[in-house]
Amino acid sequence: MRETEHLQRPDLQPDERLDDLQLSGYHIIQNPKRFCFGVDAVMLTDFAKVKPGERALDLGTGTGVIPILLSAKTKGQHFTGLEIQPESADMACRSVAYNHLEDKVEIVTGDIKKVSELFGTSSFDVITTNPPYMLNQHGLTNATDARTIARHEILCTLDDILRESSKVLKEDKGRFYMIHRPFRLTEIMTMMHQYKIEPKRIQFVHPYIHKEPTMVLIEGLKGGKSHVTVEPPIVMYK
Repeated sequence: MRETEHLQRPDLQPDERLDDLQLSGYHIIQNPKRFCFGVDAVMLTDFAKVKPGERALDLGTGTGVIPILLSAKTKGQHFTGLEIQPESADMACRSVAYNHLEDKVEIVTGDIKKVSELFGTSSFDVITTNPPYMLNQHGLTNATDARTIARHEILCTLDDILRESSKVLKEDKGRFYMIHRPFRLTEIMTMMHQYKIEPKRIQFVHPYIHKEPTMVLIEGLKGGKSHVTVEPPIVMYK
């Protein structure tokens, strides 16, 4: 990723930079002092499928990297990113405008716990999410820090995400895509089943072929039957 000379960009705030996504000429505004997206977000956009005419919602979108990448990688009709932190949502909105994606991508500032109130039930074909991985605030010194919020379940939990996703996904065909940590896989699959989002496809991500997986990609189908396919693993480094 190349960093663009941000002094030439009058719409950037202090500490912000404009990064080249190296796809379709798109760029994204980020602030390294808050939080920058990682390889997990990119992997999720490779794993998720948004078909022509479909509408997708990204929960906890941060600076909007997932809906922006999906707008380039898929033929989906429209992409919405929901973000509770106003500063991150503002950067996402400005990135959407910079890339001239206003007709395809919308950023909404709001709470994941109120998704169904914001958008209504059965309103999306696809949901994507790269949620906080860590369970609680144990040992944290600043629970309001943007990086902490992105990594720990402070403003939303896995239960919040799956409960609301089940409400806004369309019946019998709505698809749910998430990247998470393998140590929570049993909890994730149990909770998906509880909210009638049946796990259908799983793919583990290993740093090296001889190392344990550090991430897991999961696809679920609203109202689907019980049948899971485990895809060949992704190995990041040789």
